[in-house]
Amino acid sequence: MNEKFAAKMQDREVVGDTRTLADFVQIWCDGHHRDRERRAPQTDGAALGIYRKKLVLCTECASHLDYAEKRRAYCPKDPKPFCAHCDTHCYRPEEREWQRQMMRYSGPKSWRKGHAIDGIRHVLEGRKYRKLAEAREREAARNTHATASSTPDHQEETR
Repeated sequence: MNEKFAAKMQDREVVGDTRTLADFVQIWCDGHHRDRERRAPQTDGAALGIYRKKLVLCTECASHLDYAEKRRAYCPKDPKPFCAHCDTHCYRPEEREWQRQMMRYSGPKSWRKGHAIDGIRHVLEGRKYRKLAEAREREAARNTHATASSTPDHQEETR
């Protein structure tokens, strides 16, 4: 583990996000990989002791969690948006798809695992990001229209 990762994992937001992500991966693994051999993951986050709950994951889910820990720790955005609403995609495409599927499965089940408030916050923040995206699209459309109407060809047509 490198020092930069360890330093980033001192941030309360990063640790909180990583814990939530680990809980979601646990829900996914419990639902999809119950028949596989599972054990405590040997990730850098686990080595730092950031997880309050004992995780028991299969090798596949542990490797996804290890990858996601690093993506979260090194996220260049501050404040960090939800990955689904971010303009910078730092996940590899196959990892992004796995995370999307895992979140879709685990999210609705997470309220029973202590994440009800996180779920409400997620819905409210999702609405905020969608409204911001719609406002940016409207602004871009206005700018495109304003640029088109200020061209010399358009000015002559209107005379």
